[in-house]
Amino acid sequence: MDLADTLKWIHLIAAAVWTGGLITLAFLVLALRRAGAERGQIQASARAFGRLSWAALAIAVGTGVWQMEVIGYPYSVVTLKLSLVVIAAVLALVHQLTSRSISPALRGIGQAVILVVSILIFGAAVAAFG
Repeated sequence: MDLADTLKWIHLIAAAVWTGGLITLAFLVLALRRAGAERGQIQASARAFGRLSWAALAIAVGTGVWQMEVIGYPYSVVTLKLSLVVIAAVLALVHQLTSRSISPALRGIGQAVILVVSILIFGAAVAAFG
C-alpha cells in the first residue's frame, strides 16, 4: 500500500466515523429519550460523541488536504468538499454551543441538517470520483 492509498484509507475511516456517528447519535438520543433517560445522561452521550467526532473531523480534513498535495484532486472538487466541510463544522459548533439553551426539537433539526450536509460531502466525492 503506497502513501496515497494509506491517506485514502485513513480519510475514509475518519469520514465514516464522523457521518456514521451522526446517524448513530441520532438514533441513540431517540432511544434514550424513549427509555426515560435524564437530560444529563443524554448530554453525556452527546459530549462523548462530540470528542470523538471533532477528532475524526480533524483527521478527515488533515488527510484530505494532504491528499490534495499527493494525489492532486481537481480544484472544483476540493472547493466543493471543503466548502461543505466548513458548513458542517460551523453548524456542528453552533449546535454544540447552543444545545443547552434550545429545545430538543430544534436540536434535532440542527443535527439533521448537519447529517444532510455530511452526506452531501460523500455525494460530492462519489460524483467526482465515482
